[in-house]
Amino acid sequence: MTHRRHVVAVSALAGAALLLSACSTGQNSGANTSGSTSSSSSSSSSSEMSSSASAPSSSGASSGSSMASGSSATSGSSSGGGSGSVPPAIAAAGGTELLSAALPQGVEAQYGPVCKGSDLGIGKIDFKTDTVGWAQSEKEANPFRIASTASEVAEAKKRGIKLLTTNAQSDAQQENTDIKGMIDKGAKAIIFSPINSTGLGDAIAYAKSKKVAMIPVDRNITGVKGCQEVGPQLGSDFVLQGKLAADAMIKATGGQANLAILLGASGVNVTDDRTTGFLDELKAKKADGIKVIFQQTADFTREKGKSVTETLLQAHPDVNAIYAENDEMALGALAALDDKGMAGTDKVHIVSIDGTKGAVQAIVDGNIDAVIESNPAFGPYAFDALDAYVNGDGAPAVTITKDNQYDKSNAQQALDSGTAY
Repeated sequence: MTHRRHVVAVSALAGAALLLSACSTGQNSGANTSGSTSSSSSSSSSSEMSSSASAPSSSGASSGSSMASGSSATSGSSSGGGSGSVPPAIAAAGGTELLSAALPQGVEAQYGPVCKGSDLGIGKIDFKTDTVGWAQSEKEANPFRIASTASEVAEAKKRGIKLLTTNAQSDAQQENTDIKGMIDKGAKAIIFSPINSTGLGDAIAYAKSKKVAMIPVDRNITGVKGCQEVGPQLGSDFVLQGKLAADAMIKATGGQANLAILLGASGVNVTDDRTTGFLDELKAKKADGIKVIFQQTADFTREKGKSVTETLLQAHPDVNAIYAENDEMALGALAALDDKGMAGTDKVHIVSIDGTKGAVQAIVDGNIDAVIESNPAFGPYAFDALDAYVNGDGAPAVTITKDNQYDKSNAQQALDSGTAY
């Protein structure tokens, strides 16, 4: 599986920390158009943490995280304003200020403070002899999770690092147990994909008591003070992903549609943020002709994407647009449409988020209009951030990565280049 995240030099991280220390500073959910909405449901979890993409870029604009940054600035980044111009989601993850120095390749924005492991009593790590743990939150049954774990494993192998791995199978308590178990086996650091932004307090407290470095990737841990509970956080901007999806939907439909939303898992920040971003953008762009006639969770799975869409088609045969909050649900929806002879963007427009090969191929085939990427290959960035955090001058508390965006103009190139995963 080919990924195009590029490794960012640790020296850049060091420069960031020095710059910041030299000059330190001190979702609301939009509801858009409506129509009758169906029930939202419950539970589970899926993909990614904070990103950006410009107009459909042709192939691999890399994405990564946690890397270097510089002096503080006064304006926030893509997700909209919050306290001190820091977006609310970033503030919730402990980010206090936007850092303004030149960004590493593949990075959209970085927020201070700069985290140093020594501030929590965490010692240096010898990557030639010490062990690191990788905790995956969900079963590797979809391309995002497969690529996510593959990236961490490949990067550890490349660096000659002994890596323990676990998979919590979408169970928060199991992920707590997995992380604590790897610490008990001698892991000096844990890189982990949180099942949700909350719910791992037990493992985080245990790691802190044992002076073990904790590096979240994909989703942010929220409700924490920057650098005081976990180390540098890496991921994508889910609110922005929702906004980009809304822009793509407006373009695809000309601003007129009976729209259904396939929500991700209930109680998961990814779902909340992608929904908020999408609806807020429709409202901001005054896309009143796009009527949301149905919303229901499909739990980020292809199977539920299909079954929920079957229900949708029975209740609302006039639907002509679907926003799916990940590619697996979009592909499930496409299967249901195909069964009814309704597949094809000339009948029902589809916009989704992830960037998997299956969804990008569906663009080429004329069945999906656009896909907003959420790139899972955090391996190089996570290990760079960890190294800077424990052995160097520190890494920014929150780093937001860049993601691609695919439509007819670049989908085939993304497949040919291996950019789509």
